[in-house]
Amino acid sequence: MTSEQATPAEGAKEAARASGFTKFPAVLAAIAVVVWCLDQGSKQWIQSELGGGGRISIIGDFFRFVLVYNPGAAFSMGVNYTWVLTGIAIAVTVGIIIMSRRLGSWLWTVGLAMILGGALGNLTDRLFRAPGPGLGHVVDFIAVGNFAVFNIADSSICCGAAIMVLATLRGVGIDGRTDTQREAEKRDTETRASEGGASE
Repeated sequence: MTSEQATPAEGAKEAARASGFTKFPAVLAAIAVVVWCLDQGSKQWIQSELGGGGRISIIGDFFRFVLVYNPGAAFSMGVNYTWVLTGIAIAVTVGIIIMSRRLGSWLWTVGLAMILGGALGNLTDRLFRAPGPGLGHVVDFIAVGNFAVFNIADSSICCGAAIMVLATLRGVGIDGRTDTQREAEKRDTETRASEGGASE
């Protein structure tokens, strides 16, 4: 075997990456489904509890549940761009599904799964709630102090983004390799190439 040939272990790893057949996409899908179920279940519950108005106090007036129908984005932003926000949610969903084939990091898997589950939760509202498909209002109900009212999907998206930032700060790529590992692989590739050229 020449220095340019991959070892059996390296070949198996590359084959797994090429096919995208790893455990990470399955875990991503499972977490996303759990987030979606929690989001939609909590929205159904709050509508049944507060459909006639009122509030549920958890910690006095600081932490409470109130029912709000939001035509905008997370935390009631962009209320006049419902169609645009629906398109963005669809694009994010498709993008994460495509990216899942490259997953090799638990941090990235959990982070993307939480974003995917949250995006699907709010997208479900926009597609199936009044006033119509693509224009549906998102159910928000969690109120903390004077902050904007939000829901579990919004929280999941923010937590997922924070996890991805943490992974980036730690130098971990979506494929699970660190900056140090990538540099080492680059040097190894250059060394093999130079040895191959010298042997010729």
